[in-house]
Amino acid sequence: MNAAELASALRIAVTTLHKGLRKELAESTGYSTTELQTIGLILKSSGILPTELARITRITTQSMSQILSKLEKQGMISKVPSQTDKRKVLVYMTPFGEEIIKKTLHERDQWLIQAFEKVLDETDLKSLKKAIPALQKLAIVN
Repeated sequence: MNAAELASALRIAVTTLHKGLRKELAESTGYSTTELQTIGLILKSSGILPTELARITRITTQSMSQILSKLEKQGMISKVPSQTDKRKVLVYMTPFGEEIIKKTLHERDQWLIQAFEKVLDETDLKSLKKAIPALQKLAIVN
């Protein structure tokens, strides 16, 4: 398989898997993938700027502002003025938000585990395990 064929095969596989996860996600939470990614990033941080969230999720600052407003209204996050620059706000996860994201991540992992059990054998699982570091590198390319 040459580079073009590999790129095409990987794109198709990742897109199809992503669609499956999105379908499962929409059915179980009502949050979009970007909203859940945003929540996950906030959960992992000790306060993060909205502009940084927009950059990481690759959406506009306006779209991020809408997501953060929705999450704040639902009690998922809180916004706190920065100690060093009062013009900026840092976003933090609330305890309620932490509960929701942990439940959602567990459900998504369970969906994947069931998919593994349905279609992958031991050799496939070993290959997938070996591919994870390379996939993680590709995921952070700007």
